[in-house]
Amino acid sequence: MPSIDLLVAVRREHAARYYKNLSAQKDLKVEIVSNTHDALDILADRDKHVDVFVVDNGLGDTDDLIADLRHTYPRLLIILVDEEADFGIPGQADEISTEPFENDDLIRRIGSLMSDRQLETLRADSLPGVRAFAKKLRTATGEGGKYQAAVEACQEMGYDYVGYYRLETLNPVNLTLKAQVGPNAILAIMPKQASADDIIGWVSKSGHSRTAGPQDNPTHPLVAKGRLGCVACVPVTFSGTRYGALIACREQPHSINQENVMMLELVSVQLAAAISKESIG
Repeated sequence: MPSIDLLVAVRREHAARYYKNLSAQKDLKVEIVSNTHDALDILADRDKHVDVFVVDNGLGDTDDLIADLRHTYPRLLIILVDEEADFGIPGQADEISTEPFENDDLIRRIGSLMSDRQLETLRADSLPGVRAFAKKLRTATGEGGKYQAAVEACQEMGYDYVGYYRLETLNPVNLTLKAQVGPNAILAIMPKQASADDIIGWVSKSGHSRTAGPQDNPTHPLVAKGRLGCVACVPVTFSGTRYGALIACREQPHSINQENVMMLELVSVQLAAAISKESIG
């Protein structure tokens, strides 16, 4: 299994025990913090990457924390640890562990979640809509044609506006709008360059998918102004090369969920692979 970036938030008195057990696993890259504020700072850092977030229920307010993370990072895998409970129900977390180091319970749950995520992606990749997009990509002419095919495929998933921003440079972040589809009134005012401080710049830098509403930071300028209700942004990357980002917006607030983001990611992966082939010639 590829290396897994693991963020663990546990009470300070338990940190050494978690580090000893988890860092012994060669496939885990472990970072441990002792409060949720530091965990949120790391998750918000576009220079950091986190596959799985493990949080100790003893830190308090974990229900609200996980609910907020589900909104902002819909594809983040979350494991709640509650060693005071005899049994547990995950709730909004993906898994719960009551005996994290009994028979390597926590490690097994991390591996299982990552495997399930891979299977989930493979199954979704065979859906008719995704297969139809793959066929369109093969017949699209040039990079511009592939950009347009991608945004149109995303629009067919029920989005009011979709755009593709090509990454020109990473440092500093410079992204240019290359394809879009949506209402004429929105098309006319959509920023032609993304900002390093908006959701497009954040996703392009971090490599993480993210969703946002008007109250979130970062978000999209037109969502912040109330012209659109919510936005999802996914990176377009292939074999470690970053090509840009797809944004998909809906007028209805809070209407983009984890499954929606996964479908956007499938489109982005296929687009990135097609761009890679195009650039090779």
